[in-house]
Amino acid sequence: MPDLREYLESNRERHLDELVEFLRIPSVSAKSEHREDVARAAGWLAERMLEAGLRTAEVIPTAGHPVVLGEWRGARGAPTLLVYGHYDVQPAEPLDEWTSPPFEPAIRDGNLYARGSVDDKGQLYLHLKAVESHLAVRGSLPVNVVFLIEGEEEIGSAHLPEFLRAQRERLACDAVLISDTTMFAPGLPSITMGLRGLAYMEIRVRGARSDLHSGSYGGAVANPANALAEMIAKLKDADGRITIPGFYDSVRELTEAEREAMRALPFEEEEFRGEVGVASVEGERGFSTLERIWARPTLDVNGLLSGYTGEGAKTVLPGRAMAKVSMRLVPDQDHETIEKMFIEHIRSIAPPGVAVEVEALHGGQPWRADPTEPIFAAAARALERAFGRAPVFVREGGSIPIVQAFQQTLAAPVVLLGFGLPGENAHAPNEWFSLDNYARGAEAIAYLYDELTGG
Repeated sequence: MPDLREYLESNRERHLDELVEFLRIPSVSAKSEHREDVARAAGWLAERMLEAGLRTAEVIPTAGHPVVLGEWRGARGAPTLLVYGHYDVQPAEPLDEWTSPPFEPAIRDGNLYARGSVDDKGQLYLHLKAVESHLAVRGSLPVNVVFLIEGEEEIGSAHLPEFLRAQRERLACDAVLISDTTMFAPGLPSITMGLRGLAYMEIRVRGARSDLHSGSYGGAVANPANALAEMIAKLKDADGRITIPGFYDSVRELTEAEREAMRALPFEEEEFRGEVGVASVEGERGFSTLERIWARPTLDVNGLLSGYTGEGAKTVLPGRAMAKVSMRLVPDQDHETIEKMFIEHIRSIAPPGVAVEVEALHGGQPWRADPTEPIFAAAARALERAFGRAPVFVREGGSIPIVQAFQQTLAAPVVLLGFGLPGENAHAPNEWFSLDNYARGAEAIAYLYDELTGG
């Protein structure tokens, strides 16, 4: 009888063919013209769940795109793992920047190129193949497994928290597994232990009832663009610290042990600068680059709009100005509290002569794992078996708001085991997924089931 690795290796081409078929479905949740494609992807995935050996698989409607729920509950008395992922993908535009069409998967240099390859179809599909390997080789699983795969992650998971609350008893589990993150470096398996939260704001500044001739009115009427620039400039001091009163009051500071663990990671600042194309790194004074990205809050302008921005000159004094501002948050900051602080502060520094409106557009709580939970040790052992080296424990600077919802609603630890790599262009043209990481990731998940039960 073959072992799990032998089964996965001997069926690798078939599994890859299935994944390619999955990736061909343009399940873009943000675009109404792809609604049928999103539904088709959900149905396709439910069928593959049954083929892999899950005992039930159903497509459950929501007020938006459906949830796919698959279950195998044949291990009486054993732990239950809930696998979360998403089958929806980002829009593929700009299409002219893709080397090969986004929904015609292509393999180049050991990588699979397609929209959704790493975010998140490839990463969720390897979990299903891990289940298949156990059921094919041994006829059963050592743990109970529930798959909860949504179709709205790329548009904010608007209906998933309600689904979690409504299905709390059915979804009760001992841990939640998510593969939608990256490894720290090639060949270096990683367990993500923290994510930053988010407060996303829009500032709208109004002046005169319309654009004005800058020669006739400039110097006598307040300029909303100038006013907005003035307010933005006041949001940080010369040391890169955010000036909103009370902003840092709830920030959980890093321990020296956490700082030392970050310093021990194979991070090269020169390589980082080269990847992003900048001459120097900037940020809050007194912190390293990894500390700034993973463990410190930030405030950044994400978009500006005002006046004439077309070709040539048009001397107008704009009547409106707008900025979109995001703040990444860290434990133990609360996004609703920060949003209120931001609104109050902007109003307090608004110059005379303009009207200012501030709106919170989107928010999510920061998350930090409890490393003492036994599943993290089991996950580390499984990753070492699959990759041949012990994993590192990292954080990510981005936000996955649904992680906190899982932890709070189901009262279970969340484990982020990502198999992507830095630079895989998730959300960008030429998205790709390492086929070696896909294979090793499926092995690691298969081994994790054994590690949780002493197998």
